[in-house]
Amino acid sequence: MAKVVKIAIAGEGGQGVQSIAEILAEAANEEGKNALYIPNFGVEQRGGVSIAFVQVSDGAIGAPKFQKADILIPVSPRAVDRTKMYAGKDTVYIYDNSLIQEGEVKDNIIGLQYFDVTPPCPTADHPNADLPQDLIAGEPKTCSFTKPGPGVDPANIPEVKKIVAIPANDIAKNELHPRVFNIIILGAVIAATEVLPMDSIKKALETKLGDKFKANPALRDMNFKALERGYQLIKSAM
Repeated sequence: MAKVVKIAIAGEGGQGVQSIAEILAEAANEEGKNALYIPNFGVEQRGGVSIAFVQVSDGAIGAPKFQKADILIPVSPRAVDRTKMYAGKDTVYIYDNSLIQEGEVKDNIIGLQYFDVTPPCPTADHPNADLPQDLIAGEPKTCSFTKPGPGVDPANIPEVKKIVAIPANDIAKNELHPRVFNIIILGAVIAATEVLPMDSIKKALETKLGDKFKANPALRDMNFKALERGYQLIKSAM
């Protein structure tokens, strides 16, 4: 019977964990594998933790959800607390050890979109200031959904098979762009599971973001660089 690789990724709204799962499922299907993706947004209407459950296999996939993950990746301190139940003795646990905390999403920003100005965001003291990292040519402005903080307390991590800490948020913010934080995590997933080749992930990114890549080839380069960076982070740690 073909092994089913069970992956759970959790983070704050805006961190792109559901996009990671969509790309994984798309790439798996294109490779002729079976893939099942289920999003879970919890009971929060906004500003809470969402979880993406993904299963990939060369054979049949049984239950739509699972109790314990093979790969568990919480990318915020709150997500660590929310996902403890999915950690088991055979779980590889990857977390972001950047010194961050979640921004508080307040009522006055709900429904505002990123058009010609950056709307009030949960992490900036002056959210409409034009910061260099907010700007990508041809793209709407953005803002980070995390801010400096104590980060994840290692004592809060459950007992698992292996723990790998990566500074994904720091790398995205300081080396690349906050927008590709989730692509760094995607690269980490591929390195940890080896369930899909990198070329298939790049093809899935082209499918999802192809129009933007054509309009601004620098976006393709940045996303592919983030993908490789996340992959190498895990390979060097494992």
